Amino acid sequence: MVQNPASRGKIGDLKCCRCINIHSVPLLVFCRATLKRKQEQETVLPAHAVTLTNQRFMVNFIKILQNMIVENERISEELNEREQSILRHVVHDYIRTAVPVGSRYISKHIESGLSAASIRNVMADLEALGFLSHPHTSAGRIPTDFGYRFYINYLMEVEQLSEEEKLRIQVYLDQTNDAEEMLKETSKLLGQISRQLSIVTAPHLNSGIFEKIELVPITSSKLLVIISIRTGLVRTVMMEVGGEVRRELLDRIGRLINERLSGLTLKEIRDTFADRVRDMKDETTGLVRLFIDSVDQLFTDTKEKDRIHIGGTKNIIEQPEFDDPKNFRSVIELIENEDIIVHLLEKHDERQEGYVVTIGSENNEHSAKDYSFVTATYDAGGVTGRVGIIGPTRMNYSKVIPLVDYVAQAIARMLSVS
Repeated sequence: MVQNPASRGKIGDLKCCRCINIHSVPLLVFCRATLKRKQEQETVLPAHAVTLTNQRFMVNFIKILQNMIVENERISEELNEREQSILRHVVHDYIRTAVPVGSRYISKHIESGLSAASIRNVMADLEALGFLSHPHTSAGRIPTDFGYRFYINYLMEVEQLSEEEKLRIQVYLDQTNDAEEMLKETSKLLGQISRQLSIVTAPHLNSGIFEKIELVPITSSKLLVIISIRTGLVRTVMMEVGGEVRRELLDRIGRLINERLSGLTLKEIRDTFADRVRDMKDETTGLVRLFIDSVDQLFTDTKEKDRIHIGGTKNIIEQPEFDDPKNFRSVIELIENEDIIVHLLEKHDERQEGYVVTIGSENNEHSAKDYSFVTATYDAGGVTGRVGIIGPTRMNYSKVIPLVDYVAQAIARMLSVS
């Protein structure tokens, strides 16, 4: 059954990932061309005229852009049932086969009884509107980023995970009580199930609730500081101290600090630590003074790059797209350059939605323009992280989205229990 665009607020029982469809090639080309003309004009205008030109340009440009966005939305909502049905068939068949889809193939599988010629005309219309593209080496069509976006927002029917799949995930997560190890193993599991690249980030600790601090002497000059968060997560920091400190003094300082920091988030501790221990800073060991000077090191979140667990590398390279040596090099570069993945995850974090899907050019990273990112947030007692899958834009979104969403919920439950 074709889903009515008017009911687009939900996809299955998951919150729909809404995104303004301004990623079509014609609109991007227009924006770039307009900006280029503006830059050329400024090179020949006197300085006093540039400001006025900028103001007029921005007013006109915003009006035009708004009109184009409205038009783009109107086009999206006015696809008729036949066009939606054919677009859905093209997306489904291309996801399944990785082969451009022809009108003759669709005519044999669509229930409407349309002829191949009629389907060919509809596909040509969809191509003109930016939903499909036509590879020069093939007579068939493939979805564009815009086509995939329309499919996800309006046409997709989510495939719920089977009970067997849910049980497999839960059994896998139950294998360890160590939070860090669980996240690492989860990234491997996601890669195996999805046959794509998978990512799991350790949670942001800034919003985690402080439980206790333990001070463990390692040598006469080294002290291990163990900071426990309520969800069972632990942060450890090795510190250099001026000299040996007796165990009873360490325990006493630890108790006093615990009393004053209990119930605070790490961010609150970082912002107010000096004030909370002001009367302790002159104690004889010098530890409190050291902690005041090292508060950022002690109570700051782990670097984003160190929080990522990546799995499924051998799975993603088995996708047909990577039979092409150029594409194979591209995915290897993406895997090896974690900074790009970190940057894209940060963009997903900014959205603050249950799950986020970005497709191809929506990623705003040239090296990621051929890939889709599907991520979901997990929240365990106020500390949050992300679970995600990266793969070619030809991704089985109806299966991947609920998979990512379920795993995120499972991780949240496990961390909360621990």
